[in-house]
Amino acid sequence: MRSHHTHFTPEDTPRPTERGSRRGMPGRGPGGPRGGRGMGGPGGGRGRGMGRGMGRPGGWQQADVPSADDAQDWFTGRLPSDWFTDVDINVDRDEITVIGTLAAEDLKPAEAEGRISRWRADTKEARIAIAQEAEARYERKVSWGVRLGETEALFTHLAAPVMTRLRQPERQVLDTLVDAGVARSRSDALAWSVRLVGQHADEWLGQLREAMSEVDKLRSQGPGL
Repeated sequence: MRSHHTHFTPEDTPRPTERGSRRGMPGRGPGGPRGGRGMGGPGGGRGRGMGRGMGRPGGWQQADVPSADDAQDWFTGRLPSDWFTDVDINVDRDEITVIGTLAAEDLKPAEAEGRISRWRADTKEARIAIAQEAEARYERKVSWGVRLGETEALFTHLAAPVMTRLRQPERQVLDTLVDAGVARSRSDALAWSVRLVGQHADEWLGQLREAMSEVDKLRSQGPGL
């Protein structure tokens, strides 16, 4: 049975611009000259520019943030015991996503969505307070999601502006490529992924283009309106 996924908007709390846009953040490389004014860049110390040190480059997504290794335990202890039967905590450099499981009931998809909407409204103030505590502790934004039977609803995720509308799972893929040294930044990792897909999907992409060409041809042969 396929899971039913729902995305809710608008967000419960305002989203400021990305943390990494601050000026003067330290890079991750071991050496490199100090640059001129601008955002902290790869390699340099606390210089205020685009230093070009020898170490692995680090952009804003490499900025130091507190460890969130204990986030699962913290949320398990902080969340009201009657909210969820189980809770999953997913963490990346930007965001903590809390996905809780509501007590299972045999509901139709629309009924499940209605109950999730009611739960969201009833818990809004408490969730905002908990999110503010977590954001102060971990320096990451907090997003919420709920599972009920086969229905899963994700309340608006943080989307990094430089990555347009990428959600946390996609950002984690890019971060893995950066951490492994495959790419220098998320932008490079995204470009690398696109090239890889293109290399391994040439035949399929060719067939898709041919099919689109046939559709255009049939459309042009249709009667004028």
